[in-house]
Amino acid sequence: MNIRNVFTIYLKELRDSLRDRRTLFSMIIIPVLVFPLLTFGVGKVMSRVMSQAKEEVSAIMIVGGADSPGVVAQLKAARDPDRDRPLFHVVPEGDYKSLISDKKIRAAVEIPPGFEAALKSGAPETVTIYYYEGEIKSGIGQKALEKFFTDLRQKTAEGRLVERGLPVSVLKPFDVQRKNVAPPEKVGGNLIGGLVPYFIIILCFTGAMYPAMDLTAGEKERGTMETLLCSPVARTEIVFGKFLMVLTGSLSAMGFMLLSMTTTAIVGGTIMFSGSGAAKLQQAAAQAKASADVMPTLDPAGLLGVLAMVLPVSVMFAAVAFTIALFAKSYKEAQSYLAPMMIVVIMPAVIGMLPGIDLNAKLALVPLLNLSLVCKEMLSGVWHWNYSARIVGSSCLYAGIALTLAVRRFKRENVILRT
Repeated sequence: MNIRNVFTIYLKELRDSLRDRRTLFSMIIIPVLVFPLLTFGVGKVMSRVMSQAKEEVSAIMIVGGADSPGVVAQLKAARDPDRDRPLFHVVPEGDYKSLISDKKIRAAVEIPPGFEAALKSGAPETVTIYYYEGEIKSGIGQKALEKFFTDLRQKTAEGRLVERGLPVSVLKPFDVQRKNVAPPEKVGGNLIGGLVPYFIIILCFTGAMYPAMDLTAGEKERGTMETLLCSPVARTEIVFGKFLMVLTGSLSAMGFMLLSMTTTAIVGGTIMFSGSGAAKLQQAAAQAKASADVMPTLDPAGLLGVLAMVLPVSVMFAAVAFTIALFAKSYKEAQSYLAPMMIVVIMPAVIGMLPGIDLNAKLALVPLLNLSLVCKEMLSGVWHWNYSARIVGSSCLYAGIALTLAVRRFKRENVILRT
């Protein structure tokens, strides 16, 4: 095999691919935009939705409570300490289930008969809160009602103790303190370590898919495949030249995504450290310090490890996409073949994000799932060298098999000249 011919084919395909908008979109634009959109776009929208939901006064309904005027009056008079306004807007009693389902009220509370008398006598009673599970505003109303009655229960218990001459500390004989022992990179790896390989796997396959379709089925449609086959270049050299272009698409998508992720983190940190963001960052840091004694980070060496582990997988993606696209007569047919492969690619990545799925000797041999699990561990600062060797070896084996199959298929004229 003549390496010079391989690179001549590769450079020719690279020039052609750079003129194709679909290939550029999958190689550069999507990987560059995905993290900024997720961080600043989706994050900002979610933050705005949550802020608006918290700014609105929770509309609630009181069911019953006719013989508990004191409790009802406290509910109506309750105020939001953070915003100096009424905590609840109480609507007239009605069909609370329909109103909650129609999002006209956020929640409802059922006060049983004789509730206020039971508080004075010490008899146990149950207050029921109705809300819509999974709806943000309803959840906010439910939490506000639950906090109100939790505080009322605490005050009632303290009042009973005072009446009996007992100290209030009887209710809380001891405190429970939490201390985190996980290092910062372990916390960060557990938080976002599963998402990074998920996006890497998807974008690597997407980056390989469009060049593979254009260099096989696309050339069949344009009628340029026959011209290339008539050139004084071996079939194997043509395959490797085209394969290198598909691999370039896969690696470019991964590289631009990592660059975008790093830039987003730097820009996001700059924004947080400037203006009012600095106060928010300090407050968040103080809360994290108080609750976990550590701020989450990612291990920089882990990012390099992830890059190394992805290389053989990119080779496998490039070879598989190239082989499948060879069977198609047209670009649309190639899309119909490769589009379902996205499900096959996504499933192992999603499984790797599930809690309780840990890397072991058997899972180290499962394609894509092994990459997802080992990347999560590496970003956490945990290095399993024995499993890493298995993963690299198995990934290289799968990539070699896929590439061998691609070469064999390209040598069959009934495949490459299929019209």
